Amino acid sequence: MTDESQAPLACTLTGASYRERLAWIGTLNRDGLERFCLEDLTLELHYSLAVAPRVHELVRRESECCAFLRFEIDARDEALRLTVTAPARARDIAGQLLQPFLTSAPELP
Repeated sequence: MTDESQAPLACTLTGASYRERLAWIGTLNRDGLERFCLEDLTLELHYSLAVAPRVHELVRRESECCAFLRFEIDARDEALRLTVTAPARARDIAGQLLQPFLTSAPELP
């Protein structure tokens, strides 16, 4: 596994693989994303427990192609929180790096 501090600040997926991943994330978000919060280097995604296996699969897949990101899952009560954090060296582009995780995300009130 690549050291997070040395990993390139780019997803290794390209072309059709990248588009397929975005579609997969979009389906996951439509099926179970309840809310999210993007602040500085951190994106917090709150999913229903019904999609928990797919959230774990998301983390597995994304850890392979986006080694520079840090993923944490916390299950509490009736929700699952996924926190995705970009490294400090990516501060200027953190929003762009985290945006794919918001594919088909619900509108905030």
